Amino acid sequence: MKIVVLDGYTENPGDLSWDEMKKYGELTVYDRTPAEEVVNRIGNAEVVFTNKTPITKETMDACPDFKFISVLATGYNVIDVNYAKEKGIVVSNIPTYGTDCVGQFAIALLLEICHRIGHHDKAVKEGRWENAPDWCFWDYPLIELAGKTLGIIGFGRIGQKTGTIAKAMGMNVLAYDSHLNDKGRDIAEYVELDEIFAKSDVISLHCPLFPSTEGIINKDNIARMKDGVIIINNSRGQLIVEKDLADALDRGIIAAAGIDVLDTGPMSEDNPLRHIKDSTKLLITPHIAWASVEARVRLMDIIYGQIKEFLEK
Repeated sequence: MKIVVLDGYTENPGDLSWDEMKKYGELTVYDRTPAEEVVNRIGNAEVVFTNKTPITKETMDACPDFKFISVLATGYNVIDVNYAKEKGIVVSNIPTYGTDCVGQFAIALLLEICHRIGHHDKAVKEGRWENAPDWCFWDYPLIELAGKTLGIIGFGRIGQKTGTIAKAMGMNVLAYDSHLNDKGRDIAEYVELDEIFAKSDVISLHCPLFPSTEGIINKDNIARMKDGVIIINNSRGQLIVEKDLADALDRGIIAAAGIDVLDTGPMSEDNPLRHIKDSTKLLITPHIAWASVEARVRLMDIIYGQIKEFLEK
């Protein structure tokens, strides 16, 4: 059996090993694959792994030996899953590997907004502390989270992990989700979306991208939020209308935002968030919430389990 990994570098830039996969067939790993090379590199492979490299209807038609596609990530959006089903091609993803690190990262974005640790570290190293007239100094208001309300939109595994950490810091946690469960009730109070917008000091997005959630942070919903709210998003970039977020940051309606995902990544020159008046109000990281060593090891382990299960069917 031939196995191809189309874009393995993000998952494994060299600190992990693909050797376990070699037990199951002839393995070829590419760091990255441009669109024009996808068909050629898949060739007559039966098993293909991809992260962000699209696999289209045309690719499936051009590669007739396809039997199994695994996405090295949570979402299926790079695969034409409906056509794969028509063709009898099994498609899988890996939804559970990053729960701990993505929840941790959401809180890290929030804490950085509250304390500006990176900025103040830089200031000390530039000599500003030693030259300050006072014993200590700070350039931004420092925010204490205990007693404040965190509203979480999307209360699955990652949302619940984020809520658990926030609750341990003394925050009140509200949650909105279409599927309520007892574990969630132990962490948060389930409320309607209107209440999330009206009561939250911080809103953190952890919902999938569906037609009902696309652009959920928009000018109309921002108008329903408390002035000075903080927005956190390390879920899907398309959950936010970026022009509306930029405008709200400029007007001071939203005090700050921390995001790890954009509508289209990497960030383009014409992205409205690049041009806000005060860039210190916005933290942007390059889609790394998922990428801890521990999470990537879990992802690899799940990959091996998937291919083993597929071959045993």
